[in-house]
Amino acid sequence: MSVLLTTLPSSLSTVKMTRMKSLIALLGRKQILLICVSLAAIPLPTLVPTRQQAERSATRERSSADEGVGLLDFDTSDANLGAAFNWARLQALAYAFRGDPAGDWYEAALPGRQAFCMRDVSHQSMGAHALGLGRYTRNMLGKFAENISEAKDWCSYWEINRENHPAPVDYHDDGDFWYNLPANFDVLDACHRMYMWSGDRAYLSDRTFLNFYKRTVHDYVQRWDLGLDRIMTRSRIMNVRGRVDAANRFKRNRGIPSYEESDQNFVVAVDQVAVQYAGYLAYGRLEALLGNEEAAREFLKRANDVKSFLNQVWWDKDSASYYSSLGLDHKLRKHGLNLSVLYYGAAEEGPKSESVVNAILRSIGNKEPIGIEEQSHLPEILYRYGKPDPAYEQILDLTAEGKNRREYPEVSYAVVGAIVTGLMGIDLVLAEPEKALQEALYVEVKVSTLPGLTSKTKWAELKHVPIRANEINLRHDALSKTTLTNAAGPALIWNACFPGAHRKLLANGKAVEATPSGSARNGQPVSCTTTVVGSGERKIVQTID
Repeated sequence: MSVLLTTLPSSLSTVKMTRMKSLIALLGRKQILLICVSLAAIPLPTLVPTRQQAERSATRERSSADEGVGLLDFDTSDANLGAAFNWARLQALAYAFRGDPAGDWYEAALPGRQAFCMRDVSHQSMGAHALGLGRYTRNMLGKFAENISEAKDWCSYWEINRENHPAPVDYHDDGDFWYNLPANFDVLDACHRMYMWSGDRAYLSDRTFLNFYKRTVHDYVQRWDLGLDRIMTRSRIMNVRGRVDAANRFKRNRGIPSYEESDQNFVVAVDQVAVQYAGYLAYGRLEALLGNEEAAREFLKRANDVKSFLNQVWWDKDSASYYSSLGLDHKLRKHGLNLSVLYYGAAEEGPKSESVVNAILRSIGNKEPIGIEEQSHLPEILYRYGKPDPAYEQILDLTAEGKNRREYPEVSYAVVGAIVTGLMGIDLVLAEPEKALQEALYVEVKVSTLPGLTSKTKWAELKHVPIRANEINLRHDALSKTTLTNAAGPALIWNACFPGAHRKLLANGKAVEATPSGSARNGQPVSCTTTVVGSGERKIVQTID
């Protein structure tokens, strides 16, 4: 069966949509064909499922092997925000597939390619997890991990299609293929994040993953001159196989030292350095979880070294901004938005991170053009750095009917992810393994919440949020009251936080001392209290003053 599918409903008549476990069965099980012919120029039809179709789909899904997919539900007083979520949820689920040679997968590349690429999967993974697609993500990340090889200079396949082959548009053979060097570190960081959220031990025990991690931080770094001792003197074009042919685009794009693809006049860009920080940090934490203390210390230090290097060498004091790239003459140059230093957490807190946030806000205010890929990162970044109002506006802009390229898969998944981690502020706090020796109540992960609602949203509630062995429901009433229900799974530790400096908080009707958060949003105070939420329990924490 083939279905022409490009967009799903741009809005729904009610804020709270009819709950459906998934639209995957409705939109075609194994053979959905995305036909993309000049999407920018041709108005394409909108597929609007009827209520009866949706109900039939939900019924089929309840008896399918895809249990858990699409359960995430969102209710809110804000009709615009509700419509944005509904569109993003439906669109994202329409891109999920089962039963192909590649296994369970979702679109994470240019529409029409029926494929998934390393960068997009890494970014889409949070939204996918929230939608119950965690095992899809694990399968896709595993595909990248299993295809790393010395013949490709420790690269993997940049993009894999549903037939489980490297996408022909990006791969000819092991000597000629397209590759962006940040990709390995991006996937490594995603694997750590997905372990945090899912608790899936495959990320810690599967030899395919472990080999990928180790090859990336050792062999890959050495082969591509990415260590701090060589990165500033490296060549742009490296590891060329055979004769250099100017007509062969793979020769000049096999190892791009950035995700920036429109400019070839640099040897490394700031996003390469930023993502290496995230990759080393993830590897150090994974090694700590595995009990390999020496390797953990080595790579946590290496991560800190990279962060210091970026914030010292790549910081331009005169312009009070980061350089964007190292030119072919090996001189630092340009000053772009540099979103990567915030997205990967590499920017130093304080004036340096604030300078990037302010540059983003100026760019938005001036309506400067930005690619849909980069824009899809903005809600998450702005929420993280304490700017909920522009983050909210970006969600509405990205999901607006008629938005150019909103059908790009990264958009819908990023919006879902930003609502979960930004607007609702759900975060998982990893405890250091050695704390088990010191704390009688030690747990590996705590659930932390911080409302990011604006004055336009009186209340918002997420239901069926998967967190490891648990499923939680979370409701925020403005910025003053949060209700967490442990709907399924064992007892959990909840760190309930609120913006502002509060001396006391009210936890289930009892006044308790508030603790200032160590992770204040870019200098803005945050107050928290910790409580245990048993299986099936509902607890409420709210501000007093």
